This record gives sequence, structure tokens and C-alpha cells, in this order.
Amino acid sequence: MYIQILIAGFGGGLIRGIVGYTKHQYAYKEVKFDVFYFITMIFISGIIGLLVAVSINESGLELEGILPAIAFIIGYAGGDFLDNVYKILAKKVK
Repeated sequence: MYIQILIAGFGGGLIRGIVGYTKHQYAYKEVKFDVFYFITMIFISGIIGLLVAVSINESGLELEGILPAIAFIIGYAGGDFLDNVYKILAKKVK
């Protein structure tokens, strides 16, 4: 069960990464693709999705059947949140 949840979280992060890259590609044309950053964000999104889904499962709520869907959504949203925090902090450092 946890493997499915982890894969769903990674899937959410992957979709978020593809959407973000595509959006920037059309908006700015000269976007450098950073493979390390992309894979790191997918990994972190998967872990976030897993942790949230496990937390929900351990809370006693009867949501076991939809935990992969929750992990996918959280993986997508968590990746988006972390990406925006990174951009804000990177601007402050420069």
C-alpha cells in the first residue's frame, strides 16, 4: 500500500514539474532545464505525498481507499509550494 502511495506522490510531483517547465518554456522561450532540480523536486514531492497520506491513515479516518489520490494531489501541491519557497529564498540571497 505504501509503495502505491509513494508512486502517486511522485506522480503528482512529476506532473507539477512538467506543467511548470512547459509554462516557462512558452512564456520565456530560453528556459534552461535543470535535471538535478527537477528530480529533486519530484523526490521531495513524493516524500511529502507519502508523509501526508500516512498521517491521514494513522489519524483513524476511514480513507484508506483514496490515499493514493490524496498523495498525488499533495505531491503536486507540495512541489508547487516548495518551488515557490525556493524561488523566494533564491531572490533574497542574490
